[in-house]
Order: sequence, then structure tokens, then C-alpha cells
Amino acid sequence: MAKPLIADGWLEPVNPVIVGGVPVAPLTTQQWVELMLSDVRKARENGASPTYNTSANGNVISQWASDPELRAVMSQADSIAADGVSVMWGAKLFAGEIIPDRAATTDLFHDLAEAAQQHGYSIYLLGATAEQNAKALERIRKLYPGLNIAGGRDGYFCLEEEAGVCEEIVKAGTDILFVGLGVGRQDFFVDRNISRLQGVGWVKTCGGLFDFLAGLRSRAPEWMQRNGLEWLYRTMLEPRRLLLRYATTNTRAIWMMITASGKAS
Repeated sequence: MAKPLIADGWLEPVNPVIVGGVPVAPLTTQQWVELMLSDVRKARENGASPTYNTSANGNVISQWASDPELRAVMSQADSIAADGVSVMWGAKLFAGEIIPDRAATTDLFHDLAEAAQQHGYSIYLLGATAEQNAKALERIRKLYPGLNIAGGRDGYFCLEEEAGVCEEIVKAGTDILFVGLGVGRQDFFVDRNISRLQGVGWVKTCGGLFDFLAGLRSRAPEWMQRNGLEWLYRTMLEPRRLLLRYATTNTRAIWMMITASGKAS
């Protein structure tokens, strides 16, 4: 995040906190909502370019450290949210800073959707399989019957199709675009195509959000979420896929938080 965040109505800029090398925005949930509304309003009224918004958890901190190309792309994000209790702990313990809310994408989505519904802004879901995407949209329509759904499509397209995908998103009148292509691919997609998304106000990468919205994956119990153990819950559900991954990424993320955290200069 190159510049401090500031939205309509904020009296002071909000500087990022460096957690494991990642510049994380220490915003409340309400401030995230206000930032989204401000950016969409500017895009509608002044033709402002889309903002690129992503998030960080232990896995992202690990990949930030080990993948220079991904780090370079994510460094261009306009904002990075704390998508995990571990990031909040890292900020407090190793940077001496407070991140007030855990802005997990699976939770923040609902705050953004409610605000979009109230202000008449539209959303578009890009990613997952066609069936998963459709199920996610079906559930969103039930949860937010007044929300303007610009559209949605699966994430199975090649590089040569990206221009057409972006044209479809813009023509649909999208204000808020959720890109759920998985960490890495979704960020490179945004980096390549942000200039093709003129008219969109907010571009938010969201990993596996659509699976949760579709009811295909369950959240950890609240007590596990509060104590930073959602990774353990997911590992218990998918041990073959996630056990080695978390053993590696968690160790690297902890080391990075210890050695590369602090106040933004």
C-alpha cells in the first residue's frame, strides 16, 4: 500500500501496520465499509480508477516472503485487510500496533453487501466453478433481496479470454467486483487487468469465499475463530491437502512476523 488510506468523512489518514513484511490497514469494519462506499462513489461520479483491495493471513504472509513476483503485485494493492487473528496478534506483539477488527473476507463480505444494498451499488462474483458460482449467487439473493447483482461467472478461463471477461464485467454495470481465483492467480489477474475495469469502483480479491457463500464449506466454531484456530479446523476437515501446507506456511509466517513487523515508515 503506497499511500495512507483516507475516505470521505475521515479526518485523518490511516497508515498501514507492517506485519510479517505486509502493509496491513488497521481499519475497523465500519471503516472498511466507508472506504468501499467512498471508492465506488468516486468511480461513479468522477470516473476514478478501480481500487485493488486484498487481504492477508498466515498463508499470505508466507507466500509474500517466498514469492517475489506475488509480493511485487500485492505491494501495488490500495489496501490489505487483516484476514486472520494471527495477523492481529502479530501487529500487537511485534509491531506494537492495534488492528481493531479481524476483517475476514467471509465476514466482511456481508457488511459490504448490506451497505451496497442500502446504497444501490451492484456486485459481481468472478471465480469458482460455474455451479459453485451460481449457488453463491442464489444464496446472496436470498440473504440480500434488494441487492443489485450485476452478474457472475466461473474462474475457468485462459489468459487470452481475460479481456472479454473484463468487458463483460464492465458492461454489466459492476460497482464491486469480488475475484475468487485463489491467492496468487487472483492477484496477478487484477494486476494485468485493472486498466480494463474502468467503471468498477472496488476490486476485492476473496480466495475461497464463494464456497462459503454457496454453503459448500463450513466455518470453524466461533471459539476457534476467536483464538486463531480456523486453520486447525480446516486441517481436520482436509488433512491430506492442508496438513503439510499449514506446517510449512505457519512456521514461515510466524518467523516473518517476528523478524519483519513494525510501524510503516
